[in-house]
Amino acid sequence: MAAPNSSALVLLECLVAGTTHRPGLPKYEPQLQIGQRLVLVREADSTYDDWAVRVLTADAEPVWLGYLPEGRNETVARLLDASFPLEARLNHKAWEEEWLHLEIEVLLLPSNQ
Repeated sequence: MAAPNSSALVLLECLVAGTTHRPGLPKYEPQLQIGQRLVLVREADSTYDDWAVRVLTADAEPVWLGYLPEGRNETVARLLDASFPLEARLNHKAWEEEWLHLEIEVLLLPSNQ
């Protein structure tokens, strides 16, 4: 796992929404590591949220963890639409009954990344 980039700008700290709806996530969860790099993918054709942004692992076969929360995702979605270099990092994980609580930070990377 790469060290977090100290010159990256933290744009958002939030929970990942929808983790209870991701099949296979409970089985994958032990592989999630604090500080792990995550990928953000715009879902412009979402019927539920005009600014939908998926959160996935950066694995060779990515695991879909959930979404950036509705109401906090518009700026990130617009930056992704404009091809700004964004990624996320996992800050915290914990089980709360059957809900996998994932806290992440969204980073704007330097343009040379």
